[in-house]
Amino acid sequence: MHPDLGFSSFSLLDLAALLCFLSAWWGYSYAVEHLSGGKRSLNGMMNRYRHAWADQQIVRENRVVDTTINASLQNGTAFFASTALIALGSALTLSRSADDALTLFSTLPFGAPMTRTVWEIKVAGLALIFVYAFFKFAWAYRLFNYGAILIGAVPPREGDPVRIERAARRAAAMNVVAGGHFNRGQRAFFFALAYLGWFVSATVLFATTAMVLTVMWQRQFASDARRALQDYDDP
Repeated sequence: MHPDLGFSSFSLLDLAALLCFLSAWWGYSYAVEHLSGGKRSLNGMMNRYRHAWADQQIVRENRVVDTTINASLQNGTAFFASTALIALGSALTLSRSADDALTLFSTLPFGAPMTRTVWEIKVAGLALIFVYAFFKFAWAYRLFNYGAILIGAVPPREGDPVRIERAARRAAAMNVVAGGHFNRGQRAFFFALAYLGWFVSATVLFATTAMVLTVMWQRQFASDARRALQDYDDP
């Protein structure tokens, strides 16, 4: 006999909303990172500029500016990793105030009553999202650290051109990978906001998932930041 983990307390609408949420997260990530259209996204355009940065490393005599840029990327990643830990701690404290929270959420518009077991499972899901985000940010920080080493390994401008180019391309490739993990961590933060809708009801989770997906798509494909790059992109 299998133990009851509380999943039987979820309605079909809850399970459908959760499946929609997970599908939206996976589908968006796959489209941006693996489909050809993702190369036209803001992240894809910035990856090309990471390689353009490598071209400048090849001709630059003093590479202090390169290490400074990499350090700024590392510092931003460290900030988000710390934020993920704080958010994780905050999510775990929700379990301690379950009774008050259940009363509060049930009185909200579109709010649906839920059992304490359902509440605990939802809190655990939110905590898992922040754990995932932390691991992504922590790994990105480590990769940016590797990138700093690879920048330092680029031979002087007077050296062998082939070796210089290969070393610069290697540093750029590591930077692209680090940026990809950073983007996944940020994406987890955005979808954590959508997930909060589930604490109100399944219907709200459908709505918040759609809103977050729309905002993220707009920023990647129709934002003023993307237009700024497109307007001044190299022909």
